[in-house]
Amino acid sequence: MVLNSGRTMRFSTTMCILVGIFTLAANGLTKLRWCVTSGPEMKKCNQMKEAFESAKIQPLISCVTGNSAMDCAKKIVIKEADAVSLDAEKLYQATRVHELKPVVGEQYDPEVGTFYFVVAVVRKSDKSTTISNLKMKKSCHSGYDSAAGWKVPVGYLIYNRKMPVTGCKIPQAVSNFFTQSCVPGAQGVDYPSNLCQLCIGDEQDKYKCTGDSRERYYGDSGAFRCLAENAGDVAFVKHSTVSDNSDGTNVSPWAKDLKSTDYQLLCRDGSRAEVSDWKACHLARVPTRAVVVRMDTDGTAIFNVLDAGQKQFGINSAGFKMFDSASYNSKDLLFKDATKELSLVRNQTYQAWLGTEYLQSLQGLDCYSLPETLRWCTQSRGEILKCGAMAEAFNSENLTPPIQCVSGDNPSDCMKKIKNKEIDAVTLDAGQIYTAGKQYGLVPAAAESYTDENDGASYYAVAVVKKSSHNSFTINQLKGKKSCHTGLNRTVGWNIPIGTLIERGEIKADKCKISKAVSEFFSASCVPGANQKGYPSNLCDLCIGDEERQSKCAFTAEERYSGYTGAFRCLVEVGDVAFVKHTTVEDNTNGRNQEPWAVNLTASDYQLLCLNGARAEVNQWRDCNWAKVPSHAVMVHPTTPTHIIFGLLEAGQKFFGSTSDPSDFQMFNSSAYDGNDLLFKDSTVRIISTQGKNTYEDWLGKSYLEAIKKIECSGAAIPSPVLLLLLLISMLHSLCV
Repeated sequence: MVLNSGRTMRFSTTMCILVGIFTLAANGLTKLRWCVTSGPEMKKCNQMKEAFESAKIQPLISCVTGNSAMDCAKKIVIKEADAVSLDAEKLYQATRVHELKPVVGEQYDPEVGTFYFVVAVVRKSDKSTTISNLKMKKSCHSGYDSAAGWKVPVGYLIYNRKMPVTGCKIPQAVSNFFTQSCVPGAQGVDYPSNLCQLCIGDEQDKYKCTGDSRERYYGDSGAFRCLAENAGDVAFVKHSTVSDNSDGTNVSPWAKDLKSTDYQLLCRDGSRAEVSDWKACHLARVPTRAVVVRMDTDGTAIFNVLDAGQKQFGINSAGFKMFDSASYNSKDLLFKDATKELSLVRNQTYQAWLGTEYLQSLQGLDCYSLPETLRWCTQSRGEILKCGAMAEAFNSENLTPPIQCVSGDNPSDCMKKIKNKEIDAVTLDAGQIYTAGKQYGLVPAAAESYTDENDGASYYAVAVVKKSSHNSFTINQLKGKKSCHTGLNRTVGWNIPIGTLIERGEIKADKCKISKAVSEFFSASCVPGANQKGYPSNLCDLCIGDEERQSKCAFTAEERYSGYTGAFRCLVEVGDVAFVKHTTVEDNTNGRNQEPWAVNLTASDYQLLCLNGARAEVNQWRDCNWAKVPSHAVMVHPTTPTHIIFGLLEAGQKFFGSTSDPSDFQMFNSSAYDGNDLLFKDSTVRIISTQGKNTYEDWLGKSYLEAIKKIECSGAAIPSPVLLLLLLISMLHSLCV
């Protein structure tokens, strides 16, 4: 059968209506109840109902009143309504609470479909600025609370821990991050004054920083003008803004001579791109408004009804117009007025609709997920004492969320408790981070840095020995010596040295019996944590426990030979070699450690064993080390808002960090609590962001993980950190400087 185009269209429309009727009826929807939130919207909804009915579009539409978008979402869930159109942010809020799905999206621009893109624009002549060094720059925003000018860029910077925020004081965070800004609408006593410092008002110098067009820097074009007139260093706008206001497109005096080639975009990976490359270089892809329904509602059937409607009452309609609200003295009723067409959403989940980039920005601004307290996992009496002091100190400065100290038996116990949401955070080393991520699903929220330089988020594993004229053994003569280790499965104290010695053929592990092989290689050892069933007893022979000789070989600080300082003390008092980090000797000699066992120690009395068979002085660790490894990181549950954790610690170190008054609490000093490296390593200079490395794989690095995969012992029933890190040296040595 051949039909002309008109008859084909009528036939297609009719079939869509019939399919919609059949499918909706099968889902129990004999009437499509649309939820509205205002009087004008109810009026337009009733007129749409009448228009659809006159066109014989079924099922019939009815209109239900909700108090708000969230109230409409609730009504849909309890089956008092069936559908509502929500913008992306409200859709995020609604779907976090209720099980709803997006089924129909609005299209405004044929080139980008149901999305637009948010970009960060800079002058091409400003060659040094990237997305990673925006701190202390001057910023131009289209408006407070706008998606392109505020929510996406601020949310992006917070989520990726580039901009620290304490609690949910977001305007204050922006104020502290940028030196000056123009954020139209950020007026009043609740907003820091520098958020409006770049704004200029109208031609009569009135209405400065108002959230409307009276402020000349308002909106996307205004924010770009703020940049173009050299007031700001970066402008956060929609992707089309530069082309809309340059190359003669905008004839206003401020824009008529602007060239698009004089500007560039900042990309998420730290690079820059031309302004025409916004599809590849943007901060987030923002979805348009979408119609949401219950999970059990057929989305295709909903689309078929609305599609039949838009074919008759779309932008070319002479009567009722679905995408026009002017006749109701309002705007964006039911659908946004800029809508050109409605389209079916193929992947009907809110995560797919919002997209990873935009979802992360919303999560960065999400104050609803702010925890009431931050429960920190402590593993010894000293850590409990220090944690309590930190909680009290942070509270004295009104830092939120408040810290609560909770006891864990050991790192694995802390990981388990965090996975079960009984605890929120713990600091772990690289080997433990691998276990925490792979076995328990934890993610890094912040990291330690041991210098003020960019490479501070790493440290070196070294082997320390006593300087001796009569017994100057090298790495090749370690067999039969007495060894001191920071702890079982610890990176520099166990995984690196044991992995290195196995790779060199010094230690021969039969059938992955690592601990047995180590016990046969060294004559005696202190390996805190090896006091458990299945481990040879001589791995604990050198350990001494606490002051009462209890807790011998315990993994925690009760064992005085545990950790970096403890392993070095073991060397000083009973051992031949200590496997520690590169700063350990310096931290405990030449008067820096006033404990009785260390007070008279001199750094020059110790040396390092090098991989090439030589010895070196302890300050030559850059050339004489066994590996370079990622720094310790604070690990949390994947649902924990990591930016909140980083924001709290970043704010805390401003008061109680490495430069704080010695009479105050000090985050990176454990001497007052009868221990070392409690909560954080004492050598920490500052807490830093993980810079977008949001998984354990990202933090440890690709090379680290590839090395791990090479050494997995098939079928071995030994904890994975021991096995999986044995050949780390194949990667780690390549990182050494």
